[in-house]
Amino acid sequence: MSGGVRGVGVLPVEVTGFVGRRGEVRQVRQLLSGGRLVTLTGAGGIGKTRLALRSAAEVGRAFPDGVCLVELAALSEGRLLAQTVVDAVGLREQSSLAPLEILRGYLAERKVLLVLDNCEHLIDACGALVSALLQACPGLNVLATSRQVLGVAGESVVPVPPLALPAPDCAPQAAAQSEAVSLFMQRAASARAGFAVSEDRMGVVAEICRRLDGIPLAIELAAARVRALSVEEILHRLDDRFALLTGGSRAALPRQRTLRAAIDWSYGMCSEPERLLWERLSVFSGSFDLQAAEAVCCGEGIERGAVFDLVAGLVDKSVVGCEESGGRMRYRLLETLRQYGQDLLAASGRQPALRRRHRDWYQHLVKQGETDWFGPDDLDWLAWLRVERPNLRAALEYSLDEPGQVTAAMEMAGCLWAPWYSVGALSEARGWLERALALEVEDSPERAKALWVLGWFTREGGDTTEALRLLAECREAAERLDDRSALAWATQFTAAATLSTGDIEGGLALATEGLQRQRALGDYGGMLISLIILAMVLSLLGDPRALEYGEEAVALCEEKGSTWGKSYALWGVGLEMVRRGNTRRATTLLREGLRFGRAAGDHLACVYCAELLAWIAAQEGEHEQAARLLGAVNLMRHTAPQTSDHNHRVPLNSAPFLAEHDRCEASVRGALGEAAFQAAFASGAELSVEDAYAFALGEKAPAAGPGPVASAAQEAVPLTRREREVAALIAQGLSNKQIATKLVISPRTAEGHVEHILVKLGFTSRAQIAAWTTQQPH
Repeated sequence: MSGGVRGVGVLPVEVTGFVGRRGEVRQVRQLLSGGRLVTLTGAGGIGKTRLALRSAAEVGRAFPDGVCLVELAALSEGRLLAQTVVDAVGLREQSSLAPLEILRGYLAERKVLLVLDNCEHLIDACGALVSALLQACPGLNVLATSRQVLGVAGESVVPVPPLALPAPDCAPQAAAQSEAVSLFMQRAASARAGFAVSEDRMGVVAEICRRLDGIPLAIELAAARVRALSVEEILHRLDDRFALLTGGSRAALPRQRTLRAAIDWSYGMCSEPERLLWERLSVFSGSFDLQAAEAVCCGEGIERGAVFDLVAGLVDKSVVGCEESGGRMRYRLLETLRQYGQDLLAASGRQPALRRRHRDWYQHLVKQGETDWFGPDDLDWLAWLRVERPNLRAALEYSLDEPGQVTAAMEMAGCLWAPWYSVGALSEARGWLERALALEVEDSPERAKALWVLGWFTREGGDTTEALRLLAECREAAERLDDRSALAWATQFTAAATLSTGDIEGGLALATEGLQRQRALGDYGGMLISLIILAMVLSLLGDPRALEYGEEAVALCEEKGSTWGKSYALWGVGLEMVRRGNTRRATTLLREGLRFGRAAGDHLACVYCAELLAWIAAQEGEHEQAARLLGAVNLMRHTAPQTSDHNHRVPLNSAPFLAEHDRCEASVRGALGEAAFQAAFASGAELSVEDAYAFALGEKAPAAGPGPVASAAQEAVPLTRREREVAALIAQGLSNKQIATKLVISPRTAEGHVEHILVKLGFTSRAQIAAWTTQQPH
């Protein structure tokens, strides 16, 4: 997966200055204005990512629906590419829809720039995904970085060159102004406070940059050495290293040889324990924390207590990067440096043992963490998966590939059910579980658990028939094994699947049995799920026992300190309050549940609560409010699509819930009329996700409706209909704020339209737009 998930509209902040590349940035902007796919190509370390991020930031206003960075360096399997993009965009995959279909549906009507970083190791998968999305999503633009082209029709390729170098005979002041020397000086000043070079020594810095061929990564590694070496010593050491590579393979690209020389040199600057740790850290996929590094990498030359100092040394040498996440530092090898370490680790013969230790560590954490999903540490457990998914994938892959390790894969996959459900990675989870179950057919507790988890997730995906088959297989195996836990969990999810078929009586009987079994085991998490299932179904059937079950669920969450579980429990009680007409208490409960769901990062829980808030508005005669809430719920569901193939409108695909949803929508349509309903629904559906949450919480109201439509006679110009409207208003002398008011859009969106018009037409001022507009046919 991506090493970091960044939502639409959020790019990483530049922590070091961006040097040079003005011509390349201008070229990328122009290509993005006239085409829809631009690929930056070049050797590793050449600066493709920084150029892409700076270019994306500069054109960001032209994409009113946001810019999304998808980091692919840590992803090793092309089959998970679409899921990784789903995660990065901020969506949740909890349905039978494939991740690609979710992306198509979400991006089809939006103006978004997707930045795909480090595509080369997934070139075929990236090419196929980009081609499919560009065909289905007319408002989508893609900016990719790769060591080779994607090979997609319409692709514009920008080879990223080295930074500009000073001429050999230029004056010191001119040399200091070159891109390569500027980068060295800036990074050296960051590495050592007060760093400066006199004019008579500027030639030494210029020579360092020339010898490194202007490659940014190599220059940055060299600049970091000023902590311990003079520039003359750095130049001398580079001489030694390049001499080693003079007779290297002529089949390799020169830039690749030079970059390896720079990395070889950086490796040579490390102590022997640091080199050993560098090799071992390459076993991690994505980022890692200090505890993981200590557990996996100590021994055979590295004392556990020395790992921190060694990691700190590698950070100082710009080999390992670090960033704070959730109050803890996480570390990461740049992908080029990680690959370098992996090559050395493989050559040493220690790679199989390190991969096993890596798997063992994450298996231990997964088993330990499963006990935390229902309790005061639930949010930490859910957040942990979000940052550790690349390492968990690597551990699962090892367990499935290595002979005799499939039981470990089943155990890990089974234990991860809670965070997988929370983040919505049900399709990925099913993939791991299906692979593991296909490799191991003998009964075991691990296999029984994998069966009920797969059965549950299959039911959530809408395939009730297959879900019932898997759950029946689990129950049979549990009976043979006398596995009371697997039998209890399988029973309660069989109840949920049975309810989905419309067999209410049978589903209720199984849900009651499931709750009895969980009570007998003292499994509080299992009890919670059974209580919520019973509260929901009984409430929709008008059975007053629903309140008893719902309030027990809330009390259980409060006793155990569970935030995530409480979001669903509050929804269960809120549902019964809606049925009883106690809308004031229901509103309070549901808004509290929505807040807990947001805190847990489980947008599906938020969808559940917001749906009921729409029902309340309809009950109280606030029909326009209800329609807007239904629109907002529709928007939220794009980030939490856990509905079946049979109905994508509501959070639960049970027959009673569907019927109540349909009654609510029909009453609102009837009260408003179709045109007014559609306008109000659209005003909710067009909110940002954050604004939709704020609206459901009563903190913000959506805009009233759409703006005017431009005439068909303007279709021949290279602007969209909305951009032509904006251009016409600019010609009338309106400001961005006035345009926003006129078209009932946000000022930021108006600014984005203006920026896009400027880029498309190659203009630099509003006056040019106004003059151009007056010349167009009307």
